[in-house]
Order: sequence, then C-alpha cells, then structure tokens
Amino acid sequence: MTNSVPQSAAADYPCGSTETTKLTHTPLRPFGRIVEAAGGGARIEDLPVERLVRWTEESRVLVLRGFQLLTEREFADYARRWGEVLRWDGREVVDLVVQDNPKNYLFDSGDVPFHWDGAFADADPRYFFFQCLDVTPGAGGETVFCDTSRVYRDADDALRERWSRISLTYATDKVVHYGGRVTERLVTQHPATGLPVLRFAEPLAPETYKNPVHVTVHGVDEPEAGDFLAALAERVHRSEYCYAHDWQAGDILLADNFSLIHGRTAFTGPTRRRLQRVEVV
Repeated sequence: MTNSVPQSAAADYPCGSTETTKLTHTPLRPFGRIVEAAGGGARIEDLPVERLVRWTEESRVLVLRGFQLLTEREFADYARRWGEVLRWDGREVVDLVVQDNPKNYLFDSGDVPFHWDGAFADADPRYFFFQCLDVTPGAGGETVFCDTSRVYRDADDALRERWSRISLTYATDKVVHYGGRVTERLVTQHPATGLPVLRFAEPLAPETYKNPVHVTVHGVDEPEAGDFLAALAERVHRSEYCYAHDWQAGDILLADNFSLIHGRTAFTGPTRRRLQRVEVV
C-alpha cells in the first residue's frame, strides 16, 4: 500500500464561468489519482460532473486538493448532481468521528476491515464521497481501498470458476445507521464497465469488534468455509491491489463503490479526525 508516485501532469481547465484554474494530476500507486487546484480556492461545483465521473471510474479513487470544503447542505446538494443521495436514518451526510464509547466499530479507534458501502441498504451506492474537515497528522487511520476488479483479473480460471458459484450472507444487528441480513453473490459486474468485481466484506468476530458481522458462505462445504474466507481476505489485502489514503485536512475524495472495497487502519494515538460521507445511488 503506497501513496503517490512522483510524476504529474498539469493542464488548464475551466473552473467557473470567468476564470481558468490549473489542475495538476498526480497518479497514485497501484491505482488512484490526486487532482490539485492551484491557488487553493477552486470549487468542485465548477468542474463538470461528467468529467469527474470519468476520472473516478478510470482511477477508482479520485482525491481533490486545493478545493473549498462544502457545508453539510452543500455537500448533499452537490452529490445530487451525480444521482440520488442515499439516506441513513433520514440523514444524507454521515459524520465519521472517533467516539469514546461507541456502539459500532466504525466509530472506535481500532481498525475497520474491508467492506463495501450500502451492503445493508435497499439500493447499492454507485459512488461515495468523503470530505476531511480535520485530522491529526501521523495518528494512523488511513483509509485503505482494494480494487477488486484487479483481484478478479489476476485470478486463474479455476479460481474464477469457483468464485462464480459462491454467495455470502452477511448479518449484523442494527445499532447505528445500518444493519440486518443480506445475501450477495461474490462475483458481480460493474454497472458501467461490465467488468467482473467482487462483493466481499470481512467477517468481524464478536471478541474483537463491537457490533460484529457474521458471514455464511454458500457454495463451499461448511468445514472449508473458514479457510475459504481467510484465503480471500489474504488475497484482497495484497499490496498490489491496495491503496492506503493518508488524509490531509481539506481533502475531498470520490470513490467507485462497485470496483472497490475499503476499510481503515487503526489509530495509533489520540486523533481529532473528522470525515463526512455522502453516498450516491
């Protein structure tokens, strides 16, 4: 898991009706892109949505820097330009902050295993957006993304055929904004590219995580289910498939929820990190 590679390209793009802003593109490894606006005063609303959609689908993870952060209402209104905004318990914007005594592991200081957003929602989000309002540098808590389309691409034919026969049932109690029971096929198709992708969330043991997630494997003999899940988890954590984002205050991040699964590393000390998240169906 690495950050940006030292190569970039700069170009002028229309940003607003009367001015031109220079945007510098820096590729990330093994996937992703940082787009930085010169001067630090650009607004995401001034970039054509069609262009950002294309960059996000090409890069999987698109990080915008030098753009003004949005108010909570502006953030939700902007997301509506991309599509229908998913509501969680009536809220469009979810605050992600570490809590002293949380009911759910998402708000704890430990790690967050891989999952995809919206597994327990009525509709699958196509994209999810974060904006970073505050962060403590060097305190851990990197968001880790795995490109499952690459995981599938590199698997041999026998493994792909085995995966095609697998479904998984996920179950967790609803103590925060999500919960329930859902069954998903392991292999599905990306709605835009048609490429095979994996829908996989790691099981969360009750002795380790608050609000655990139980996973049942269909298509594998029960004695082999644990080994199957462990092997799949090992594969999606390989460095050639993962990008770890080290947050900076002011980052706006756009991600492809169908290609990716994501999680978070544990915090290594006290942190004031605050992210806001919006999901678009």
